[in-house]
Amino acid sequence: MVRWRAGTVTALRRRWAGAVELDVTLPDGTPMRALAYPALVGEPEPGDRVLLNAGALLMGLGTGGYALVVALPDRLPADPPQAQDTRDAGHLVKARYTPLQPILLGVDEEASPHRPVLETAEDVAGMPVVTADLHSALPAILAGVRADAPDARVAYVLTDGGALPAWFSRTLAGLREDLVGTVSVGQAFGGDLEASTLHVGLLAARHVLHADVAIVAQGPGNLGTGTRWGFSGVAVGEAVNAAAALGGRPVGSLRISAADPRPRHRGVSHHSLTAYGRVALARAELVVPDGLDPALAAQVDAALAPLAGRHAVVRVPTDGLDAALRRAAVPLSTMGRGLDADHGYFLSAAAAGRHAAHLLA
Repeated sequence: MVRWRAGTVTALRRRWAGAVELDVTLPDGTPMRALAYPALVGEPEPGDRVLLNAGALLMGLGTGGYALVVALPDRLPADPPQAQDTRDAGHLVKARYTPLQPILLGVDEEASPHRPVLETAEDVAGMPVVTADLHSALPAILAGVRADAPDARVAYVLTDGGALPAWFSRTLAGLREDLVGTVSVGQAFGGDLEASTLHVGLLAARHVLHADVAIVAQGPGNLGTGTRWGFSGVAVGEAVNAAAALGGRPVGSLRISAADPRPRHRGVSHHSLTAYGRVALARAELVVPDGLDPALAAQVDAALAPLAGRHAVVRVPTDGLDAALRRAAVPLSTMGRGLDADHGYFLSAAAAGRHAAHLLA
């Protein structure tokens, strides 16, 4: 449940697209690091009283290293501009029936300028759709695409398995110039476009953003219980199905690691094996990078052997990908490990991006 705190803003810290860090002091003098989304709660200022949801911070949960600002109770933001018809401003409700549910204009709603296009759109015309388990794969996949197709138009489709607000991601903020846009789907919100379903999100990526390639991945902070089925990345398999249903080319980015301390994630993670091996009903092209350490490569080959009948396992050369990863626009990090600490993970994601780029030829 919610662990409530109240305090006073003492300083503003870093700011990126859609988010601002705060220093907050509680009544007993305890300092607390907090994060506010101005589009939801207004612009905080030093001296403001804030109400906080401090649960994730107090529990020490991974990427939840902030108390989240729920309200500036003494200085509430003004209502959004009133539309002539309430539906002109959109009626897509996300984070539904929570205290901070935003009401947004869906990309395919009647009031959207993109409605005529999406009302008749039936498929994504063979667009490569790269699916990935973790948000940390996004910049590496993008680096792989850019290595061989520097002018390709790449869209990010943000699913709701991790952070719901796109604004939480500093990675995404740093990649804005390298993407033609972000579509937030399902319960996720804060993208350049809002969609109710992944299918609409993929259609919007193709027909509104005119993407050549789409990358589908959840936001930061994925959920997992350590069991076969208890992780948010099962949605990767559903993304394969959606891409195939819409006439796309599903390209599976595998979660590969020799550095993860948890046995279930070494070699090919059980997340990838379950999502692609059990959830994905459509055929995907699963990308294995050349150049892995021999011991890791042997683990990968053994893990993927049972999947070879239902998917195409594609070997991709990695010449130049290390350099492309080192040129990435944002720092590369997964579970606290950088490029050199978990090279196989990032190389695998970049290889998936390279393969998607080659499908454009």
